[in-house]
Amino acid sequence: MDNKDMNQNPVQKEQKSFDKNNKKNSSRPQRRRRERQPKLYDEEVITITRVTKVTKGGRHFRFSAVVAVGDRKGKVGIGSGKANEVPDAIKKAVQAATKNIVRVSIVDDTIPHEAIGRRGASKVMLKPASKGTGVKAGGPVRSVLELAGVKNILSKSLGSNTKVNMAYATLEALKSQRTIEKVAALRGKKVEEIR
Repeated sequence: MDNKDMNQNPVQKEQKSFDKNNKKNSSRPQRRRRERQPKLYDEEVITITRVTKVTKGGRHFRFSAVVAVGDRKGKVGIGSGKANEVPDAIKKAVQAATKNIVRVSIVDDTIPHEAIGRRGASKVMLKPASKGTGVKAGGPVRSVLELAGVKNILSKSLGSNTKVNMAYATLEALKSQRTIEKVAALRGKKVEEIR
């Protein structure tokens, strides 16, 4: 028997033998697997642009992304992000868009009334449509409307066709929507009186 073994009490001896037996299992720390949470919002990239900054040392490239997010049930938002890599820029834009979510009034899969949204030199007109029409819109306007959950609508771009401004103009038009119940409440009247 070694001097070391004699100096140890029986509990320490037992602990040592237990540690030896479990050494195989404890060689690598057990990682807890994080379950991926289902995404709350669908996302769609509206535009990605490369931004160049000219410095003394040369050109410095970064990427700017504009993303629209929505749950297709009346919630939609737009956000932008910049980063050195495209995926990081998109990630930042999604986070910004999620913070800027707005609720949109939708009645029978369309909007309650006609509206014109303005942003910069862009102008987007939205008109309600009957069932079966579909989303008559193109580019960023379609992306925003589909993510908002509108299924039947007519639209027309009346001004500049800059993608970012068109997306924001569409959002402005959607934000201006009021249902007949909201209007009745604002005027202090019944719905029947307004109709």
